[in-house]
Amino acid sequence: MVQLLTPEGQRVTHPDYPLDISDDEIAQLYRDLVLVRRIDTEAIALQRQGELGLWASLLGQEAAQIGAGRALRPHDMAFPTYREHGVAWCRDVDPLTLLGLFRGTNLGGFDPREHNFNLYTIVIGAQTLHATGYAMGVVRDGAVGTGDPDRDTAVLAFFGDGASSQGDVNEAFVWAGAGNLPVVFFCQNNQWAISEPVERQSRVPLFQRASGFGFPGVRVDGNDVLASLAVTRRALDDARNAQGPTLIEAYTYRMNPHTTNDDPRRYRVGSEAETWKLKDPIERVRAYLTREVGYRPDFFDEVEAEAKKLAEHVRAGCRALPDPSPESVFDHVHVTMPGDLRAQKDDFVSFVAEVAS
Repeated sequence: MVQLLTPEGQRVTHPDYPLDISDDEIAQLYRDLVLVRRIDTEAIALQRQGELGLWASLLGQEAAQIGAGRALRPHDMAFPTYREHGVAWCRDVDPLTLLGLFRGTNLGGFDPREHNFNLYTIVIGAQTLHATGYAMGVVRDGAVGTGDPDRDTAVLAFFGDGASSQGDVNEAFVWAGAGNLPVVFFCQNNQWAISEPVERQSRVPLFQRASGFGFPGVRVDGNDVLASLAVTRRALDDARNAQGPTLIEAYTYRMNPHTTNDDPRRYRVGSEAETWKLKDPIERVRAYLTREVGYRPDFFDEVEAEAKKLAEHVRAGCRALPDPSPESVFDHVHVTMPGDLRAQKDDFVSFVAEVAS
């Protein structure tokens, strides 16, 4: 398992995944981790207060998501599940866009070209096929293996250990391997597919499945933001250089329930989570910055103040999200609305107005 930062906050090296990164850049990763966790905390509180219908927490998985998200170039494309709040943060997606999905004030309509981030996919594993199809388009557009860093494009698809048992994911592996496509599959193995432990899903480590489809797989410490960054950066570079797909298994743990509607006490013991608390992704970066670099408390106070300000934005902004108009369901079906759909929308608007009168 690739690890570059131990749970105690010590930097270590790996011969296959060197990482050229400054301490100031590591400090920025710490900032990302803290702010994303605060978004998650506020969203859970809003759901408990009746402001959101549901929320899927990322607690414990911040390092995997921030590391992978920061490895992307602006023109790369990301395909998430419904828990990749950290990746959305890295792609400059306003947290309120995500909250709107779970509040029901937006209908999932989204122009992915705005952030090169496809909005959340609820159907388990379907996004891996979306990503693979997009990677096919990248190849046909001649945007891979040209040597031009502003043109060569990679695709990053996220899914969980539970989704690895879905047919969609395995079909995506088949197509990606056969076509040598520029797609990186990033599996966050958080140990639990809702209530099903990973050992009941696979008799081998998940990253080893890649070999059967003809491309490499690697397991990374998913609570280590530096390792996640280094491994994903390498895999994306290989994809852009026409070296084909890679499967990354980020070995991590879901500290919170699967969603706010779940009760993990029914299927896992409390000592399990206590063990993983010692591997907290934020605390190990803080330990490094404090002990090894000598960052003063002022820096951490500034990050905490920023987190508090972000929390206020999330709370106030969520409650102020406007309800969608009925006809807005038509607005994001196509980039350019075809004539027949425009006619349907006009008929629907007339019908709603007639009923209202």
